[in-house]
Amino acid sequence: MNYRLLLVFLMCFCFGKAQDVQFKKNKDELTISDYRIISYKNDTTYFDTTLTVQKEYKYNYLRKDDFELLPFSNIGQSYNKLAYNFKKNSLYPELGARAKHFNYWEVEDVFYYSVPTPTTELFFKTVSEQGQVADGFFTVNTSERFNFSIANKGLRSLGKFQNIRSSIGNFRFTANYRTKNGRYGFKAHFTGQDIENQENGGITNREQFESENPEFDDRSRIDVAFQDAENLLVGKRYYLDHYYKIYDKKDSVSNSQLSLQHLFNYETKFYRFDQNSANVFFGDSFQSDNLTDRAQLRSLFNQVNLNYSNNVLGNIQGKAIAYNYNYFFRSALITDDGLIPSNLRGDEFAVGGQWTKTFNKLKLAGDFTTNLSGDLGGISINATAILNLGKGDYFKAHAFSTSRMPNFNFLLNQSNYIQYNWLNTDTFVEEERLGVGFDLKLNKWLHLEADYTTIDNYTYFGQNPLTPTDDNPQVAPFQSGETINYLKIKLNKEFKLGKFALNNTLMYQNVEQNQDILNVPEFVTRNTLYFSDHLFKKALYLQTGITFKYFTNYFADGYNPLISEFFSQNQEEIGEFPLIDLFINVKVRRTRIYLKAEHLNSPFTGNDFYSAPDYPYRDFIVRFGLVWNFFI
Repeated sequence: MNYRLLLVFLMCFCFGKAQDVQFKKNKDELTISDYRIISYKNDTTYFDTTLTVQKEYKYNYLRKDDFELLPFSNIGQSYNKLAYNFKKNSLYPELGARAKHFNYWEVEDVFYYSVPTPTTELFFKTVSEQGQVADGFFTVNTSERFNFSIANKGLRSLGKFQNIRSSIGNFRFTANYRTKNGRYGFKAHFTGQDIENQENGGITNREQFESENPEFDDRSRIDVAFQDAENLLVGKRYYLDHYYKIYDKKDSVSNSQLSLQHLFNYETKFYRFDQNSANVFFGDSFQSDNLTDRAQLRSLFNQVNLNYSNNVLGNIQGKAIAYNYNYFFRSALITDDGLIPSNLRGDEFAVGGQWTKTFNKLKLAGDFTTNLSGDLGGISINATAILNLGKGDYFKAHAFSTSRMPNFNFLLNQSNYIQYNWLNTDTFVEEERLGVGFDLKLNKWLHLEADYTTIDNYTYFGQNPLTPTDDNPQVAPFQSGETINYLKIKLNKEFKLGKFALNNTLMYQNVEQNQDILNVPEFVTRNTLYFSDHLFKKALYLQTGITFKYFTNYFADGYNPLISEFFSQNQEEIGEFPLIDLFINVKVRRTRIYLKAEHLNSPFTGNDFYSAPDYPYRDFIVRFGLVWNFFI
């Protein structure tokens, strides 16, 4: 499918249709709050064209605040983790190759829209070498009750080192509709995504990078492990969420409603690793050239909900889930350890319920799901309490308990490299997580978040003990028999004095474990001193400042490009190097223009900065770009 051609066709088509839309307001009466953004949970926000320091934090390739992430040298390459979020956990295993999923649009990342006039957003930013990242978005209501949007995000960046080019595309199409009487409605989307990266295995001569020899200021001269490999993740998803109101009564005494909801999600994914010639970096191989590893997953998810609500009971939901999966390779493999099958496939069935109720300013919510049959799923329980303190302030407390089997690539893998073939369906058990936490936001004072999680049967990739630890150690899946306790506390506080402000984010983490398996820095801080003011009779809004980021030493996970996974290691620590950025951002009408000098201090603080062992962090670079909104 030619997504760009489809984008042009639909934009031309919708401009004609949009002229027929009738609005309750005149165009001069419209405000930004009329341009609504709807999440998959039906939470509603609106387009935000302001320029704030939070927008500065989100003006990156992911378009999210990456405080808890450490990017690799090339844009779109991958990210190491400075912290974990164990609250997010799907009911069933996923494909794997998690190092390639930071920019993969999941169901919860896709939004739907309702706009009174055609709306466009253009995002652009330069990259490290030969390329750019651009995200074009367009949405329109062809009637007051039907909206569709179409968007495509593309990245191409050559990178400074040898063989680390990124070439990525994320296409999205959404639609939402409701009937005139409101009895039926749907939200639907399609995503087509491809994430391709050349891989070099990291640098092999640390002295070339750390010596500050001018000869190696051109990073392409530094030796790397190999120059003939690349990996690719491709995914397509068809999603539909629709409902029908069987009964809907509203009067002065009570409001009651009975509705039927159906969620459909069909997704196909494949992950592939290609290499021209076998390399000792990954150990022995079955063949010497033209190596290709390919894993595929096809999943079909259906969920039916029966929802009942009234003023007294709140919202009560019963749900039934059917999940079909097929994770497969080309053929079965016979090894010295036995037969490794070509696939894992089956059906899962689960039931559950959900309850929400609002008492004045207090909202309570509970959700549980339990698997009835199948080999993969377990149980999921969530409870939340939210106290609205007014003016955007709130206190939120939560607790959760989940259990499920690890991702598919922990359970089964096939590769041309001998030591990357395994079958763990009979030895690995469900991973169990239990957590509590709170989130307190007081806009005038602070924003404080705290989470405490215990993990049993933690599943991870680690160094294979059968290979030497000092010469390209191989990676294998493991499951810990101990209980891991993880505490994360994050505090944000901003101080203002006139037109100056100091925005501070500090994170403390502590892990109780017998082995160095789950590794994070103890402290991470980000401090931004900035100046904001209107200029030229308020025709331009300026925000400029400097950001300092720092994290303490820790055993950062290593990166394995063959399986696109990070693995636990305890031989090398990274950290304790400052990251200083200088930015100048301006807003003219609804256009935000960004200019940043990234890692400004790298030329004079030494070349000891790494994102992972053998993978240097980014050098100093100046990048610019813009975000431009059109409300026609």
